[in-house]
Amino acid sequence: MNINDNTAVLLMHCPDQPGILATVTEFINQHKGNIIYLDQYVNREEKIFFMRVEWQLDFFQIPKEKIAEYFQTLIGIRYNMTFKLYFADTKPRMAIFVSKMPHCLYDLLARYAAGEWRVDIPLIISNHPDMENVAKRFDIPYYYFPITRENKEEQEARELELLAKNDITFCVLARYMQVLSDNFINHYPNHIINIHHSFLPAFAGAKPYHAAHERGVKLIGATSHYVTAELDAGPIIVQDVTRITHKDTVSDLIKKGRDLEKIVLSQAVEKHIDRKVLAYRNRTIVFQ
Repeated sequence: MNINDNTAVLLMHCPDQPGILATVTEFINQHKGNIIYLDQYVNREEKIFFMRVEWQLDFFQIPKEKIAEYFQTLIGIRYNMTFKLYFADTKPRMAIFVSKMPHCLYDLLARYAAGEWRVDIPLIISNHPDMENVAKRFDIPYYYFPITRENKEEQEARELELLAKNDITFCVLARYMQVLSDNFINHYPNHIINIHHSFLPAFAGAKPYHAAHERGVKLIGATSHYVTAELDAGPIIVQDVTRITHKDTVSDLIKKGRDLEKIVLSQAVEKHIDRKVLAYRNRTIVFQ
């Protein structure tokens, strides 16, 4: 086991008041935990305290299966705290959804194959057969679910059954050109990551780069966010831009935009895998 495999990660938020940081760290220290990461933030407008803390469990005196119960009893109730506890030796299980565009899919799978991420990818789902050869190259099962207006509900039910069977913990839409139903989204709240080809909201429609080119933009962007029932309006995880000049053609914009999409999506996925994203209402706290 890697030295960092035997750790616990706590993501939490609660109404701000004195003593929270000291109480949480004292809980860990008293039970022989060694803190290796701590970051906190206070939203002063709403008076909400946010924190991520990670500690080694090698000599921790509370059994792993009892930590959440002890923490809730001793601290959570007192501070009206909402928290999630994760363990580093439990890998997230990611399902990738894709349609016909391969650039984000290739980038995700290349990072996975290179061992950059502590994650399992048990399957890839698509509404087209086009990307099956990519899945085969990486030896990942590929499932084709053609979706029409008439069969959407039935196909999504089959997809959800497949995800549950494979213990999927979160989904990544790697340019998956289907709008997920509210029912589907409700099965994975703040656990479906999407990539959008611009800062949101901007240049809506089927040809965003053409519209951007016609406007003579000097920057184009990409946004990765959690999926909610309101289309393209979920909590934003990562955004970035690249510069454009009058010399750039539509093809140049598309190439630069796709490069940016790959980077922004992978950065968001990495933050989620590392349990460094805390969604609160329609915003995120992204810890460094």
